[in-house]
This record gives sequence, structure tokens and C-alpha cells, in this order.
Amino acid sequence: VQGKALLFIFVLGLGGTFQLGNHLTLISSPTMFIKEFINSSWTQRYGGAPGESTAGMIWSAVVASFGLGGLIGAISVQWVTNYLGRKRAMIWNNAINIVASGTMYTSRLANSFEMIMLSRFLFGFTSGLGGSVHILYLGESSLKELRGMVTLTVAIFLATGKLTGQIMGLSELLGREEFWNILLCVPAFFSVIQMATLPFFPEAPRYLLIEKGDTEQCRKALQFLWGPGEYQKEIEEMLVEQEALRGQRNKTLWHLLRDRSVRWQLLTLVVLNEGIQFCGNPGISMFSFSIFQEAGIPVDKIRYVTLGVGISEMFTNLTCGLLIDRVGRRVMLWAGFGAMATIMVLITTMLLLKDYSFWIPYITVSLIFLFIICYGGGPASVSPPLSHEMFVQSYRSAAFVFNGFIKWANFSIFGFIFSFLLAGLKSFTFLFFSCVCLAASLYFFFILPETKGKTPLEISEDFRNIRVCSSTTNDIRLETKL
Repeated sequence: VQGKALLFIFVLGLGGTFQLGNHLTLISSPTMFIKEFINSSWTQRYGGAPGESTAGMIWSAVVASFGLGGLIGAISVQWVTNYLGRKRAMIWNNAINIVASGTMYTSRLANSFEMIMLSRFLFGFTSGLGGSVHILYLGESSLKELRGMVTLTVAIFLATGKLTGQIMGLSELLGREEFWNILLCVPAFFSVIQMATLPFFPEAPRYLLIEKGDTEQCRKALQFLWGPGEYQKEIEEMLVEQEALRGQRNKTLWHLLRDRSVRWQLLTLVVLNEGIQFCGNPGISMFSFSIFQEAGIPVDKIRYVTLGVGISEMFTNLTCGLLIDRVGRRVMLWAGFGAMATIMVLITTMLLLKDYSFWIPYITVSLIFLFIICYGGGPASVSPPLSHEMFVQSYRSAAFVFNGFIKWANFSIFGFIFSFLLAGLKSFTFLFFSCVCLAASLYFFFILPETKGKTPLEISEDFRNIRVCSSTTNDIRLETKL
């Protein structure tokens, strides 16, 4: 690449899904310190310690505020990007993140747990909005032949953000009681970097041409990002899409849900999000301590095993970038989910046998690492490019609202029910995850058409022509495995 695309991908990632990954893992290390601060703040304010139910309710509000903010941020993406554009939306999102960090830092000085709730809500909002704008901006700036590899970096930055949060939360760094408010402000540093550098990069080329009708600025943006050239082929493809959408306004979420022509894309988004959220990986990330303790790993070794899991996911995503535009999305999805279903059955078996030999817990950990590799090399890597390329320009913003709503609603539901599942079913919880993975694998094997190397118009046509049980949304039929 002769242009500045690599630098653009890096800068954009720092304010996008990297922030979400940071916020997901940074909160784990100082949990006990924050709970003690809440008790202390309440005692100083009201002259007595809060009851157990009151303290639990306050902590639940702190946790839930992040998910609520993420949900509102995700469903705001269409309005924000239509009003501000892709670039300015990212810049303002980072400004809000810096304000949230300032609120978090001063909460300790002000002795206010309400400020923690507010900052976590704002962190959630910027994570939900920034994650969606990140994929949208990146996908509309990439070339067709590199679209899979470029948009896959969304997953790489998410994994890197998680790993960075885990490292910064170590007691040797900022994971001590006197630093908890500073620890939770770490993402602001990366927001400042993006705010200082992103203004020097162009707006998304597809947005400039298809929505703004500015062919010359689109060409200049492509040349800035990808190097010298006329990019006539890319521009002609955008003009074809613009002509096909002429006279159509950007669809709202309501129009999207009522449109029969995109029903298969919406169903695919639902299956993909449900499969990712309930495959078991979010549970491993959120409740890794409990899971490794259940597996029989010594308590003092668990934090290092957790770091290893984060490193595995990051490097698998990096490796997957070399394969996604060769192997294709469909194969990586059904094979990834299928392998994960098998591994979950094996993990359940090992957890039941953990007391029979000292080496079984280490086999369990190895299987979890293998699961993370299959997850990072399959669903986690394919999700960003697939969710972007299934929709043409006029549908894309509304589709990201729908996608964000499902993702953050699932996040909230999963965070609420997983601890109960683990307490009630224990090791058999992983059989539930195995069934979800198997169902997702079958869907992608039999239904999903390959999207590699195709334009959004071609992909939309393939989805419209899917035939299942002699039913189709068009006279032209596309045969699938089913």
C-alpha cells in the first residue's frame, strides 16, 4: 500500500473497538476497590454503612449503566453519522469519552458513586457509537479486494483493547486500590491521540460519492488512503450503486424491518450476533476467574492464564487477516462455529473429570485456548466485514442501528443470566453453548451465500435470490446447500 491506509486503520482503531475492549476488561481488576469506595462514600454521607441489598443495587446500577449507554449509543449511529458524517462523528465521540474519563477521575475526589454511574454510562455510549462508526467508516474507505482484511481489523483492535485492559489492571501497574480511578481513565489517552490525528484524514470515499455526490473528493480520498491512481473501476462501481439507489433516501430502522428484500440479511445478523454472544466466549471473558477456578487452576495462576487467552485471541485475529479474502466468509463461519461446538462438549467432559487426575485441569485450559483460536479465526473475524458488506449504502446506517441494538441487548441479557447459569448448571453450561454453536454452524453452511470479492449490490441480489422450501423473494433463484 503506497498511501496512508495503514496509518488510517491504526488511528481509527484507537478510537473505535479498541475503546470497547478496554472498557470491558478494565472494570474487572478494581471491582472490589470500587465496591469499598461505594460503601465508604455512603457511610460518610449518611452516617452508616449501606445494607447488603442497597450496596448490591448500587453496584448493579454501575454495571448496568455501561450496557444501557452502549445500547443508546448503538441506536444513535444513524442519526449521528447522517448529521455529522463518519469522521466528525468519531471525533465528537472521543470528546465525550474524554469528558467521561474526567468524570470518573474526579468521582473519588468528590466522594460520589453517582459520578461513577454517569461515567460508566458515557463510556458505554461512546463504546456503542464508536464501535458502529468504526466499522462503517472503515468499510466505506476500503477497496473491494481488501475489504475483508481491512474491516477485520475491527476485531483485532477489540482483542487488543481487551488485552491492554488486562495488562493495565495487573497489580504491578495500575491494579491497586490507590489507582483505580486512574486505571478506568486509561482509554482517554487513546482518545486524545485519535482526536489529534484523525482530522488530517479524509472522509469515507463511498460516503463522499454515493451520499454527497462528490466524485472528485472521493477520488482524492482514495488516492490519499491507497496511493496514486485514477480508481476508475472503484468509482464506476460506486456510481452504479448510486444510480440504483437514485431517488431513495437513507432507510430508517422501521423501513428496514418492513422491507422483505433484506429479510435474509437481517436474519443473518440475528443468527451471527446470537451465535457470538451465546457461543461461550463472552462468558469466558467476563467470568474467566470463576471458570478457571471451576477447572481447578490455582488462584494465583489464573490472572496469567487470562492474559494468555487475550493474547491468543489477538494473534488469531491477526493471522485470520491473511485468510479471509482467500478462504471466504462462509467457510470460516460454519467451520469456526462447528469446531467451537465440538470443543465445548470436550470442555464439559474435562470439567466433570477434573478430580480424577492432576493433569486434566491443564487439558481444560488447553481446550479453552483452542476454543479462543477457533472463535478469533472464525466468527469474531468475519462478523465486522459481513455485517458491513451485506447492505447497500441506503440501508447500511439503519442496519448498523439494528445490529447494535441486538449486540448490546444481548450483552446486557448475557451479563445478567450467565452467573445464574454457571451457578445452576456448572460445567453443563458449556453444553448449552455447544448447541448454540451447532445451530449457527448449520445456518451458515446451508443458507449463507459467499460474499467474498462481491459488491454490496451483488451480495444483496444473492440474498434476495435465496430459496428455502421453494420460497423466494424473487423470480431468479440462487441454490444453497439446503
